[in-house]
Amino acid sequence: MTAQEIRSKYLDFFKDKGHRVIPRALVVPQNDPSTLFTGSGMQPLIPYLLGEPHPEGTRLTDSQTCLRSQDIEEVGDNRHTTFFEMLGNWSLGDYFKKDQIHWFFEFLSREVGLDPSRIYVSCFIGDPKNNIPKDEESASIWQEIFGSLGLNNDTVDIGSEEEGYKNGFNGARISYYGQKNWWSRSGSIDTMPVGDPGGPDSEAFYLFPEVIHDKRYGENCHVNCDCGRFIELGNSVFMEYLKTEDGFSRLPKQNVDYGGGLERIAAASIDDPDVYKISLLLPIIEKLEALSAKSYDSNTTAMRVIADHLRGAVFLAVDGVTPSNKEQGYVMRRMIRRAIRFSFELGIEEQFIEEVARIVVGIYAADFPEVKTAEESVIDILVREEKIFRQTLRKGLRELGKLLKQPQVSGGDLFKLQDTYGFPLELSLEEVFKQGGGLAKDWRAEFDTLMDEQRRRSQTATKGAFKGGLGGHSDIHRQYHTATHLMYEALREVLGDHVVQHGSNITEERLRFDFSHPEKMTKEQIEKVEEIVNRQIGNDLSVSFEEHPVKEATNDLHALGAFGDRYGEVVKVYRMVNPKTNETFSLEICGGPHVHHTGELSAGGRHFKIIKEESSSSGIRRIKAVLL
Repeated sequence: MTAQEIRSKYLDFFKDKGHRVIPRALVVPQNDPSTLFTGSGMQPLIPYLLGEPHPEGTRLTDSQTCLRSQDIEEVGDNRHTTFFEMLGNWSLGDYFKKDQIHWFFEFLSREVGLDPSRIYVSCFIGDPKNNIPKDEESASIWQEIFGSLGLNNDTVDIGSEEEGYKNGFNGARISYYGQKNWWSRSGSIDTMPVGDPGGPDSEAFYLFPEVIHDKRYGENCHVNCDCGRFIELGNSVFMEYLKTEDGFSRLPKQNVDYGGGLERIAAASIDDPDVYKISLLLPIIEKLEALSAKSYDSNTTAMRVIADHLRGAVFLAVDGVTPSNKEQGYVMRRMIRRAIRFSFELGIEEQFIEEVARIVVGIYAADFPEVKTAEESVIDILVREEKIFRQTLRKGLRELGKLLKQPQVSGGDLFKLQDTYGFPLELSLEEVFKQGGGLAKDWRAEFDTLMDEQRRRSQTATKGAFKGGLGGHSDIHRQYHTATHLMYEALREVLGDHVVQHGSNITEERLRFDFSHPEKMTKEQIEKVEEIVNRQIGNDLSVSFEEHPVKEATNDLHALGAFGDRYGEVVKVYRMVNPKTNETFSLEICGGPHVHHTGELSAGGRHFKIIKEESSSSGIRRIKAVLL
């Protein structure tokens, strides 16, 4: 089966079981300060997992595009990608473990046609310290399923991955792990921020018996081994706990959050552990073979990196990201430049990104029409960045030429080339050897030390910019979120109806709002926007929402939305009304959270203040504002 067929079958399968198909969220999360990218299918649904009603009901399904920049260094093996699709289904206080596990297995075995004897699973071993019990219920359901097929249904307590490598799993069908089978957005059960939901999960793996265990990863193989013998297919999270100041409490409703890697399920369906052989990636590989006149089998790492990174860059561009030196734009720039760097290994020294990007568009155009719609603007963004980087490479070569006149090139020299001129270490070393230059004996240690210092600075900056975890649902976050509605309407009143939201980001310290406008705002315009917002805060507008069909909300009510957002059939429309005049000031499609009346924004004598107005990208301005 092709990945496209699996995606379609999955959505139809859960539609038949009463689920509503919801559109994908942007790869760049809106109103979530805790992360740069949508890294899982559940991320856009956090408010609903915490109990807020979803306009489409209690059973939902989708295919969510995701990006995990932390996996960038892992790309090159047979299964890691930075960009991927997560098939998802959710029960918001509806069905729970029994239905979920049976349906998951039914989809894999009957719909996709995977061999049940090669499916292995894991469950949560429990956490006595936090009074969370072992998930024997999930294991029992799996035992029943495997037993009914006459398959081994033994269980084994493994605990940690380290213990798995030490002791193996003795062929057991069901393995109990600790932290590996606990899921929350923030990861570790011990580091979850207060307010985050989480729960035990049950993961399914597919065995590729022809893959020989590589002892470099550990003495013994187990289902979570990195050798590639087992590949994870999906993860059913039973979201039933909430982190509190005192530990963990039960959520008001038991939720199911399933996420399955489309690429990995597709690889299992063609009985090949290499995800780059599936229909979403193979056409890119074939294009690279044609451009380079080299084979994939002889150049697997380079072609995998290029295929993954450019596929991800295309979707980032579709969702409004442009290359820059900050935040999402920095990651996008790094992905594009890594792809170009690896193209040199293939002997591709001319511009090639446009040809590859058009292949990516062709792969996704039918299922994600927004990709085709944005094709020309995406190509323009990527080609422009490719030209810039090739100029950067020329500058780097000139600087390196100067350094090669010295007796030795130091680690500090190589770091400067990479950090200041964007010239990758691998190319620097290649040029040093090609031109017969010398390297200082301690170059590696010096380079690594400087890189570590840079990473620490970067991590500190990231924590400062995105701290708060799920603090996005605190009172101050609700106030800032409400303030963006007021400012959006004020901007349109001052600048014109061409102003459209292009994203926002809210922390406990400030709001950030991107919008379309061709030029820098004047001091008078900024002051006028502030005056309007503060006046409406003083008017103590009532804030309420109603649910409407999306066509009614946009065509009849003319509710505002954000550029690029995709909505389900039913949406929440938030209305802000002056209680004295009954006039509506703001009408906007949004998922919340908000205050009940705008007077809350002035608590403690605070007022709205724009602290920065700047360019975000071509034709897009960015405002940062505070309540002080």
